[in-house]
Amino acid sequence: MSDSTTGSTPPLPGRGMTLADQLARHARTVGDEIAFCCGGAQRTYGEIDERVDRLANALHDRGVGPGDRVVVLGFNTLEVLEAYFATGRLGAICVPVNFRLVAHEIAYVLQDSGAAAVVVQDALAQTMDQARKEAGHTGPCLVFGAEHDGSDEDYEEVLRSASPHYEGAPVDERAPAFIMYTSGTTGRPKGAVLTHHNLLMHAFSVMTHLGLPPDDKVWLAATPLFHIAGLSGMLPTLMRGGRIVVLPSGGFDPSGVVDLLERERVSSCFFVPAQWELICAVPGIAERDLSALRRVAWGAAPATTTFLRKLIGAFPTASVETAFGQTESSAIVTMLRGDEALSRIGSVGTPLANVEVRVVDEELNDVPRGEIGEIVYRGPAVMAGYWNKPAETAEAFRGGWLHSGDLGRQDEDGYFYIVDRKKDMIISGGENIYCAEVENVLAAHPKVREVALIAVPDEKWGETPLAVVVAGVEEDPPTPTELVEWCAERLARYKHPRHIAVVPLLPRNPSGKVLKTQLRSDREAGRLDIRQA
Repeated sequence: MSDSTTGSTPPLPGRGMTLADQLARHARTVGDEIAFCCGGAQRTYGEIDERVDRLANALHDRGVGPGDRVVVLGFNTLEVLEAYFATGRLGAICVPVNFRLVAHEIAYVLQDSGAAAVVVQDALAQTMDQARKEAGHTGPCLVFGAEHDGSDEDYEEVLRSASPHYEGAPVDERAPAFIMYTSGTTGRPKGAVLTHHNLLMHAFSVMTHLGLPPDDKVWLAATPLFHIAGLSGMLPTLMRGGRIVVLPSGGFDPSGVVDLLERERVSSCFFVPAQWELICAVPGIAERDLSALRRVAWGAAPATTTFLRKLIGAFPTASVETAFGQTESSAIVTMLRGDEALSRIGSVGTPLANVEVRVVDEELNDVPRGEIGEIVYRGPAVMAGYWNKPAETAEAFRGGWLHSGDLGRQDEDGYFYIVDRKKDMIISGGENIYCAEVENVLAAHPKVREVALIAVPDEKWGETPLAVVVAGVEEDPPTPTELVEWCAERLARYKHPRHIAVVPLLPRNPSGKVLKTQLRSDREAGRLDIRQA
């Protein structure tokens, strides 16, 4: 008989540590407490646990089993969360999808993951239908929302007809829980496989690093739930049996956010600096009762001392925090606590508990403190690998450490600083745009010979893409309108270039590599003829 303590067999009932186990545990102990709310909808721990049981049974009845992949496409809704938990309870693997993707991009995820089933919101069902046809996906598809047209199975009807008691075998916490797709420099997304153990260890590490007070138990989930920050950010609150307030998707309304913070007595939340700037500028914010706030976190873009002082002034009872992390690390690698926000301006803090971080050269040797090298790290929250990509996984874990691709340094006191972002990555409104992916699409345009993408500063979005294009025929260069129309069916809108510059040649080094540093210098010096797309 195998020893269950080694992880070779699933745990006994009641001993499980998966996300769905956490939910079930709270349903038994604080079942009448509100677990999640979004817009006008809310679920107690007992209610959502029963709905998760029903959905797990429904998926099982439709042939979904342990290890199968379930693609989930929806806005920030409670049904998306139910699908996350139900997939985990079943022992299947959840595959969240960015709702901004077009059908062609979603089809790739369906094919690459080998999806067995789909759960989709009605407003996105047509796009999913196109993606499923392109991918040849014929598995079950459950559609939630008021405008379901009946072409696929209705989510609520499926739940009503399913058993409210799930009696499947406990799931091993070492099993994969999610495949989170993240773009790479090859232009094709890679699926980072995160286990239940990865996510729970990350939550424990955050709780240990911050020493969360007992009254910090209401989390505002403002990030899209398909993001690792949206998923991982809520877990410390879930594990403590707190309340998670989900901000519905849609146009960002800073006044509405302040109303929500006050009404729901939110104790912790995360926004990017551009959003915090708008929140801090809401008229009368100083008179609002935001005394429940204990933590306000920011990230995904640089911040100035002026911004930090403004944030601290607007929320005097809250700790202002920032962090460095990646999807591959279950979110956070290092974190700067609030009491250090101004004294360590520019730093991303120190490693979380159980996380080892180094700054290394190309041979994986530690560089002297203060010098710049690549940030590498390891720990129990780091992904299991990339889905079906052994070569990419081996490269990412070269030398036994996860290579972040970010350049940074460590000061004499052990604090880390990021000095350059991942190569060829643009962050626009908190969304990562990987240049190779966009360049591959633009290069396929019949009027484009070659193209390079760089960032242009933008007051609203932080930065937006500039496509520097070499025309196939010099006398007939592509217009901005032609390139945007070309991207419309091939890329999510936030990835579209906002600016176009046509040049005779791209600058290259002796090995033939495009010199993007030269392109950036040309842009800054006004040597590029930039047109709005």
